[in-house]
Amino acid sequence: MSICGKHSVRLERSSQHWVRALAEDLQCAKEANCFSPAGITFEVIGWEETMPASIDANSAVLDRMQTTLRSRVLYPSLYQINTRILLGELSARLKRSATFDDIPDSYLDRLAEQGFDWIWFLGVWQTGEAGRRVSREQPDWVGEFRDVLPDLRQQDITGSCFAITNYEVNTDFGGNSVLARVRERLQRRGLKLLLDFVPNHTAPDHPWVRTHPEFYVRGTEEQLKREPQNYIRTDNSTVLAYGRDPYFAGWPDTLQLNYAEPALQRAMIQELGKVAERCDGVRCDMAMLILPDVFQRTWGMRPEPFWPRAIQSIRASNPEFIFMAEVYWDLEWTLQQQGFNYTYDKRLYDRLREGHARPVRDHLRAELDFQRKSVRFLENHDEPRAAATFSPAVHRAAAIVTFLCPGLRFFHDGEFEGRKKKLSVHLGRRPDEVRDSSLQEFYSHLLACVHRLETRDGSWRLLDCAPAWDGNWTWDCFISSSWSKQGEDRLISVVNYAPNQSQCYLQLPFDDIAGHSVKFTDLMGTAVYVRDGDQLKSKGLYLDLPPWGYHVFKVTS
Repeated sequence: MSICGKHSVRLERSSQHWVRALAEDLQCAKEANCFSPAGITFEVIGWEETMPASIDANSAVLDRMQTTLRSRVLYPSLYQINTRILLGELSARLKRSATFDDIPDSYLDRLAEQGFDWIWFLGVWQTGEAGRRVSREQPDWVGEFRDVLPDLRQQDITGSCFAITNYEVNTDFGGNSVLARVRERLQRRGLKLLLDFVPNHTAPDHPWVRTHPEFYVRGTEEQLKREPQNYIRTDNSTVLAYGRDPYFAGWPDTLQLNYAEPALQRAMIQELGKVAERCDGVRCDMAMLILPDVFQRTWGMRPEPFWPRAIQSIRASNPEFIFMAEVYWDLEWTLQQQGFNYTYDKRLYDRLREGHARPVRDHLRAELDFQRKSVRFLENHDEPRAAATFSPAVHRAAAIVTFLCPGLRFFHDGEFEGRKKKLSVHLGRRPDEVRDSSLQEFYSHLLACVHRLETRDGSWRLLDCAPAWDGNWTWDCFISSSWSKQGEDRLISVVNYAPNQSQCYLQLPFDDIAGHSVKFTDLMGTAVYVRDGDQLKSKGLYLDLPPWGYHVFKVTS
């Protein structure tokens, strides 16, 4: 922070734990009779707060400062936690059933200190015995579970957290009240809570199967005979469809909701309202499946659009509520237009897996309005672990590209430690794995770059490269970009996204470097270079990087 005049303090980094430290420092000064904090004005990213006569680490003023810091961030970060795994491991240590109340403050403190804005607790809602029974009786699934857990026990198969019977917090986790308390604990640390909303289907033992069978897609005896992988006869002899997408067989632990039924849409908006009361945003599972075109292609019925009405309904009472869509098939822009704040960017992930720089650069040339709403990730519960997908060198290069471009940065529990076993959402236990301390150190440095003010709230630009000499094609292997924000340092990330050594001249976007010496300090390593600004303007920054090499330079002149 810096003192701006006698009675004004400006916070120059949007990190919530600095706010707490500031509170403690000011209170100590007040108690030592150095001065009173009353009347001092704090400016936080363009927002001002005048301090009262007394403050402490639990002050409502400090809470408001933290909330503002988080809500004003242009490019936030999210951390996904598998709730059942976390509480299961706590239960093993405590030797009793753990709930959200048992999550240590130190665990939440660490998440806050790492700079995350959002915490996604995966799978908090109530599931039932019917879904669990299906999970335990599918031979192919059980074989996959055993590949991950060779010592698999039946109690390890807890059923999919997406086979929901009720949008109430799972009784295994302590119920609604404990979720409310952990949400308050998150809020005190400036963290927002993201939860699941599963619009496409319910569990087979959802109450609506008995009370509102018209809410589900019905099948015929002929369809059941012809497509047993997609239909089931329920206890009351009605043939209903399994939940599914049009490219795969049905999910036998779910039943498909019928969005062509107006009453179902109204009921789901009410369910969404219940969810919105308990969190700050939702991740909508397979959100594209209920788009009218997709639903009609899958089920032969064309519903009215659901998402615009649903999103408008929630935002009428909570305009800051966030919607994030799991979406594929190039339908990301469609859902952004219907009101989603963020949409999965699987395309970037797929191109990084292919291992070629040019398609990645082409993807990053999309309109900035689209990119700002893109969710960037290297792994999640649906994808293989990054440490198993990429070699160590490629993993690091891909991470620099992914998390230093605009959008929401999405990190997954276990990603930093280098876990390699992809865990099914049907399982309640994960295998022990050796931590990769080198990868942890890498991510520690990368998070420090990701959570700088320039990369959270600055302007991003994709940079061009020129051949280092005639006939040198390796310039095409670079993916480079810059971040800048008025009054802050400027950053440049450069990645040689190729299995060969590469050279280029990087074209810099800074007009004020002519006539100055320019210093490049690598925030991901120890390198420091000083170059002549006039030569940089005329030719660019010469780069010569090994296979999958990278720098994140702080640029000062």
